[in-house]
Amino acid sequence: MTIARKILSAGAAGALATMLAACTTGGSDGPPISSQSRGVEGSWLNAEGKAVSTLNGGVFTTVSAETGEKFADGSYTKTGATSVEINGTSLIRQQPIAFNCLLVSINQLNCTSSAGQNFVLTRRG
Repeated sequence: MTIARKILSAGAAGALATMLAACTTGGSDGPPISSQSRGVEGSWLNAEGKAVSTLNGGVFTTVSAETGEKFADGSYTKTGATSVEINGTSLIRQQPIAFNCLLVSINQLNCTSSAGQNFVLTRRG
């Protein structure tokens, strides 16, 4: 099964597959970075390392890490200091997608799709 089909096979779950991440701090070179200082903005990777979702300036996109092919796009709205609502379109299935996500650490975003699928994104880089 291709990553695009795997990502989109859970109906409205759309552009992201079940993912697993580890919590880390800001690195060994300095103090931990608070989630408030970086928020949800940035690039987020799935467990297989094949899909990258980017949240930047209210715009959401998911692309293949291997080819750059766009799987989904849309927008996001911060609903709190560590929460975000993502709405968009699966470009492969041409269907709407929706997620609610919570930043549980600087490097982990826990999400639930409108269909009830839970998944975790890991901050890239």
